[in-house]
Amino acid sequence: MSSGPDIDVLEQRLVAGDRAALARAITLVESRRPDHQLAARTLLSRLMPLTGRAQRIGITGVPGAGKSTTIERFGCDLIEAGYKVAVLAVDPSSGRHGGSILGDKTRMERLSVQPNAYIRPSPSGGALGGVARKTREAMLLCEAAGFDVVIVETVGVGQSETVVADMVDIFLAVLIPGGGDELQGIKKGLIELADLLVINKADADPAKAERSARDYRNALHILTPASPDWTPPVLTASGLTGMGLDVLWTQIQRHREIMTANGERAARRADQDARWMWAMVQDRLQEAFRTAPAVAALVPSLEAAVRAGEVPASAAADRLLNAFGLNT
Repeated sequence: MSSGPDIDVLEQRLVAGDRAALARAITLVESRRPDHQLAARTLLSRLMPLTGRAQRIGITGVPGAGKSTTIERFGCDLIEAGYKVAVLAVDPSSGRHGGSILGDKTRMERLSVQPNAYIRPSPSGGALGGVARKTREAMLLCEAAGFDVVIVETVGVGQSETVVADMVDIFLAVLIPGGGDELQGIKKGLIELADLLVINKADADPAKAERSARDYRNALHILTPASPDWTPPVLTASGLTGMGLDVLWTQIQRHREIMTANGERAARRADQDARWMWAMVQDRLQEAFRTAPAVAALVPSLEAAVRAGEVPASAAADRLLNAFGLNT
């Protein structure tokens, strides 16, 4: 796969919309083999002119919020409206428990069989930076393959929300009807990141859902919005029945129009790309450092000494850096 002709064929088939070629290309960027990584970088460099046209949507949600049901119904609605939809995932915990996105894919049975849909599990490995890199590159490949909407789903919790918010145009939080203590508990986490809030399962108790929406709108008033031109809307919806999902798409399109007109969408993507460049530099340097023979030879004994309290961490770090050729 690392040879030129294979990359040529893969590029041609992927650009033509071949789903098998897309899957193969994503597998290539997921591979840790150095020759595959080189081939993946070559492929991505060639495809860059075809990327950037999709609407990039990040979606997170509290446990039990019905996120997968909502994504499936929303994705099917978009496909019926003529869009091609890809769903990717960021799951930093997948290396520990096997990756719950596989369960999500099973639940998204209706969406997964659509010809104009593509659902990709996040690779396991446990390292958030590595998973994020693979998800970002998979997103670019989906765009080059002609997908109009790329949904990046957080499957894990915590830092994965920040990582996903930093690779999309608009970040959605799917919440459940409730208020009071629950509202206080998640306000500083999700709400500060979200560009749009969706109170799901509104079909079960519309009045309760609307009360929750009102509580969140009030909470947003005390926070400084990320953009002076956009106050995050709070919508009520039902992923089960589809109620409110048309309004959700209207708001996503409205966000795109406003952020495009004021230049913030382009600036957001430019900032994301610059941060991503430095993150990749850091990852590559760390990999080169860890795999350097002189460093690898010292790691077991030094780490054991640090764990035993025999050597200060700073002194151990100095010895490792010196072994790598950096004078500290």
